[in-house]
Amino acid sequence: MHITAQAIVCASRPHGETAAIVRLLTESHGLIAGYVAGGRGRQLRPVLVPGNVVEAELRARVEGQLPYAKLELITSRGPWLGEPLPAAAIGWATSLTAAALPERHAYPPLYGALAALLDAVCHAPSARGWLPALLAYETLLLRELGYGEYAPPGDGEMPALLAAFDALGQRLDRYPLAESRIDVMGARAMLRERLARIG
Repeated sequence: MHITAQAIVCASRPHGETAAIVRLLTESHGLIAGYVAGGRGRQLRPVLVPGNVVEAELRARVEGQLPYAKLELITSRGPWLGEPLPAAAIGWATSLTAAALPERHAYPPLYGALAALLDAVCHAPSARGWLPALLAYETLLLRELGYGEYAPPGDGEMPALLAAFDALGQRLDRYPLAESRIDVMGARAMLRERLARIG
């Protein structure tokens, strides 16, 4: 196996003393886990931040083996992680992606939608500018995974957007995240709490 692709970092966790296991969303190969030697070091730690866009090279000698990953930063989300609301939105979107998608199944529409959502979170003047994109991403994820259609609200007012956010949260918890071994919905609860302050 040898893959070179642009990818979005969706999750990273420590492995051993110095390495990390990273989960990357690529357009053509879907979600892929990789072993990053030195991933906990000073140079690579900022690269493995969820939401970052990287150029990834993944190599494995055997098909079932966890590939070694070399990553080069393309776009950093670091500047927005100091802001509570954008940080919560980035954390939720990437956590949802890492937990809900099966490995190595390509979902090109989801890759494009997640990239657009992360750009919107970082560049829209307020949550009112990116919350519809988040709802659209969650809706698309449910549809791509076969959990049916759901129409986000046409009304762009905050009360309607928050009501749609709550309704979608129930569907996500009941369907793609029902078997999750980690508390992904905790990231969504934090985002909901921060959205309520501006609602």
